[in-house]
Amino acid sequence: MPKTKLTKTVAGTAEPKTKIYEIRDTTVPGFLLKIMPSGRKTFMIAYSAANGQRRKPAIGQFGEITVEQARIIAQDWLADVRRGRDPGAARAAARLAPTVKDLCERFLDDYSVSRNKPSTVRNNRFTIRNHVIPALGHIKTPDVTRADVSRLIAQMVAIPTTANHALSCLRRMFNLAEVWGYRPDGSNPCRHVPKYPIRGETRLITDDELRKIYAYLDHAEVEGLEHPFITLAIRLQFEFAARKSEILALEWSWIDFGNRRVVWPDSKTGGMSKPLGIEAKHLLENAPRIVDSPYVIPSIFDPQKPMPTHTYSAGWGRIIERAGVPHCGTHAVRHRAATDIANSGVPVKVGMALTAHKTVTMFMRYVHAEDDPIRAAADAVAERRRSMVGGSPSSGSADAPTKATPPREASPASNLLTTLSSPQHPFSNNGNQAATKVGNYHPYRAHKGENRSLPPKSRTDVSSMLEVSHG
Repeated sequence: MPKTKLTKTVAGTAEPKTKIYEIRDTTVPGFLLKIMPSGRKTFMIAYSAANGQRRKPAIGQFGEITVEQARIIAQDWLADVRRGRDPGAARAAARLAPTVKDLCERFLDDYSVSRNKPSTVRNNRFTIRNHVIPALGHIKTPDVTRADVSRLIAQMVAIPTTANHALSCLRRMFNLAEVWGYRPDGSNPCRHVPKYPIRGETRLITDDELRKIYAYLDHAEVEGLEHPFITLAIRLQFEFAARKSEILALEWSWIDFGNRRVVWPDSKTGGMSKPLGIEAKHLLENAPRIVDSPYVIPSIFDPQKPMPTHTYSAGWGRIIERAGVPHCGTHAVRHRAATDIANSGVPVKVGMALTAHKTVTMFMRYVHAEDDPIRAAADAVAERRRSMVGGSPSSGSADAPTKATPPREASPASNLLTTLSSPQHPFSNNGNQAATKVGNYHPYRAHKGENRSLPPKSRTDVSSMLEVSHG
C-alpha cells in the first residue's frame, strides 16, 4: 500500500489495476485514495471509533471534490472522532433512515391496529393515505422539520377537523419515532404547531324542548307512529347519558337486573360499567324483545345485527322535527343528560361515574350553563350588593320589595343639576334630562363658565358656579 502526499497530480496520474488498491496520505493519518479496477477514485478516511470499531467511510469522488477539499473534510472527521463521535456511523444511519412513508406503515401495523378501535384505524389510514404521505412521504423521518408539518396543516385550512386529526396522528407517530430510535429525544416536529379552533358546539336541549320530545314520544308510542326500538333507544340514551354507539351495541347479556348494573365490555374509552336506575330498569324490563336476538336495540330488518347508526340518527331527526324542536344531533342527548346530572347536585365524581367520563375537564365540557339559573344568580348578586350599599331594589324587578327611601338634603351640586335641567335653561331637553348640543359640548375644564359642569376634584366653589349660571 503506497504512501505519499496526496496531490492533484498524484490522484490524476494513479492508474487502475486488476485489483483494488489504496494510496495513503502522509500528512493526515487515515486519509487515503481508493482506486477501483474500473478507474473510479474515491477519497476515504480510516479510523477507529470510541467503541473500538474500525470505520472507513467515503468522503467523495475525485473530480467531484478536490484533494484539498477532501483533506479538510478528513481532518474535520478525525476531530469529531477525538470528541467521541462517529461520523461514519451517523452517515450510515442517515442513509438507512426510514422515510415518513415507512414510518406510517410501521405506525399502522405495529401500533394503531393493536391499540386503537377499528374506526380509529380506518380514520388513521384515510388521513395518512390522502394527506400525510402525499406531502411528507418522501422525506426521511429524521429530516422532517416543524416548518414541514406547519405547511401541511396550513394547506388543510378548508378541512380543519381533518387537519386536527392529521396533526394528532403525526404527533403520535413522531413520538414513536423517538421510541424506535429514528429521531433524538425531544425532537418531535409537531411541538408548538397549533390546532384549528373547534367552532361547532353541541346545542343544549332546553327544558321546554325536552318536555316536547317526551310528550311526542309518549304520543308516538300510544298511536304507533314510530318504531318502538327507536323510541326505546332515545329513552335509554337519556337515562344512561350514553353515547349513541353504546346504546346501539347494548346486549341483553350485559345487563344484571339483580345487581342493577350494566357492563359494557368495550366502548369508545374501553370497558365501562354503569348503574341501572329505576327508570332504566323499568324500560328494559318492559322493552320488546326478539327471540334469539342478542341486542336490546336490534336492526329492524335483521335482528341478529344491531340497529345501524343511520337508522337511529334518521329516526331521532324525524322525532324532534315532529315534536317541534330545532335540529340537533343525537349527541345532544348526552349533553342534556350530563347537564341534568350536574344540576341535580350530585358530587362531580358521582356524575363522572354516571356519564363514564375519565376526567373532570371532559365531564364539564358536557355540562351546559342554562339561562334561568344564571339569571337567578345574577339577581341574587345584585340584591346582595344593594343590601350592602343601602340602595333600594330596582323598579324594573317585579319581585323586588318596594320600600320608601327618605329624601336626602339637596346639595349645591344637585341644585346646579336641577337648574341645568329646567325648561328655561338653554341646554335643557324640554325639562326632561339635561342635554348638551353637540356643537356646544366640551370636556371637563377647571375653569368657570355657563356651559361648564363641575370638573372632578375641582376646587371651584359651588356657590360661585351657581352665581355664574344665573347671571
